[in-house]
Amino acid sequence: MNSILKISAFLFLVMGLQISSVNTASAQKVYATKTGQIFFNATGGIEKIAAINNQVDSKFVETTGQIIFGVLVKGFKFENQLMEDHFNENYMESTQFPKADFKGYIKNIKEVDFTKEGTYPITIEGTLTIHGTPQKVETTGTLQLKEGKPAIVGEFSVKIKDYGIKGLYIGEKIANEAKIKVNCKYQN
Repeated sequence: MNSILKISAFLFLVMGLQISSVNTASAQKVYATKTGQIFFNATGGIEKIAAINNQVDSKFVETTGQIIFGVLVKGFKFENQLMEDHFNENYMESTQFPKADFKGYIKNIKEVDFTKEGTYPITIEGTLTIHGTPQKVETTGTLQLKEGKPAIVGEFSVKIKDYGIKGLYIGEKIANEAKIKVNCKYQN
């Protein structure tokens, strides 16, 4: 009977160590926001063509640098309602292509010290899908740490026609490239 207790105690200990190692392996710090901002400007002529979306859904994993952004196209708000309607119906075809997203990695995540406040330069690489068309992109930005909470800020440009977006005024009233600004403040 004594040997059965010893074997049971040994098995219990081994199982406890296995469960502990599984929990440690899966314990990754994930930061998230549903209120990130993406601003774009495609002004090509006299009239300002710019919009903001304050409902950007984004997550990133501290240990791997994996990062995703998702946005509903109809969430972009313009100063002019008619321009917003044309954007959704004639250019972005947001009924057919309701979302845009990015999936990739912060390539230099190991250079960010998450225990120390500051501003860290980052390089992000991945696939940006707009209008149902995926394109590889790489850009730089900053990861700012304040009070233990990160924020990612960056700017880049996209060539509108690279994403299969067509329209009468692209290259005239609408610029060939749209300037994109991202500002996401994360929680953990």
